[in-house]
Amino acid sequence: MIVRIVRMEFAPEKVNEFIELFTGTRHKIASFEGCKGVQLLNDVQANNVFFTHSLWQSEKELENYRNSELFKETWTKTKAMFSNKAQAWSLTNVEIKN
Repeated sequence: MIVRIVRMEFAPEKVNEFIELFTGTRHKIASFEGCKGVQLLNDVQANNVFFTHSLWQSEKELENYRNSELFKETWTKTKAMFSNKAQAWSLTNVEIKN
């Protein structure tokens, strides 16, 4: 399982526009093959900073999404609203054995 976290900082006047865009595409992302869920998080101290947290069955399925028209179209619109460059991490869970 892959956890994908993306940190995005938006121009304050673009926050509502981004939320509308995410609301309209969230179900498409969540139903993409290999996606096990996606959520939008908002920084408690900076209301123009958001994170997406998504779960992917495998790195290959995440890459398939990142190469899709859905991603390209959504990311192009999203990037236009940024006030700083996005940061992204792909992570796996570390299993701790007692």
